[in-house]
Amino acid sequence: MILELEIIYQDNFFIAINKPNGLLVHRSPIAKDESVFALQLLRDQVGRKVYPIHRLDRKTSGVLIFAFDTDSLKTMQKQFAERLIKKSYLALVRGYTDDLGLIDYPLKSEKGSLQEAITEYKTLARTELHVPFGKHSTSRYSLVEVNPQTGRMHQIRKHFAHILHPIIGDRPHGCNKQNRLFKEKWNMTIMLLHAAKLNFEHPVSMKPITIAAKISPEFWRMSTMMKLKIPEDFC
Repeated sequence: MILELEIIYQDNFFIAINKPNGLLVHRSPIAKDESVFALQLLRDQVGRKVYPIHRLDRKTSGVLIFAFDTDSLKTMQKQFAERLIKKSYLALVRGYTDDLGLIDYPLKSEKGSLQEAITEYKTLARTELHVPFGKHSTSRYSLVEVNPQTGRMHQIRKHFAHILHPIIGDRPHGCNKQNRLFKEKWNMTIMLLHAAKLNFEHPVSMKPITIAAKISPEFWRMSTMMKLKIPEDFC
């Protein structure tokens, strides 16, 4: 049971948390059996109403920002819609990714229509483990910084699966055999995707704001074991 959320930013208009893996942002018809949500936990923790400005997948950890009032909510949602907010994620994926990449691949909406979806990424580190996998005598992985330019459901997960570099721990878009390997060999069951930073102009003060969330202990454990160096500004 989560007793207290980690608050990583707060002013008179907004509050942000480092959402842990496995926590839903709010009630959802796809998880009717759940009773613990970030929205309710934060509301009870700070003793006032909060409004989620954006979403993070249940399995994704990291920066999640809320507004304290509906006017602030609307101004920030407008910035998200106009792509004025820079989002930076960390992901650990299968295989060696290119140094720099742009994935421009439309995705279906919940209603079935195709939507533009663009993801940029940069490879931060690569590693090769002496762990046989399939027909290969070793296993290769990459640590990537991901900057989605659009905000489609499961966009990062679907895009990296599309380029055949699925995120470790992702179900159902990832590689089940890799996920099984990580569970059986290293007892790792979370998805290694973390919303590390948000950069934006504060709609009231007009000052540049950076909100950063430290990676989870499990992400740190796996990256350390795999000798993947996390840049200091993400730690």
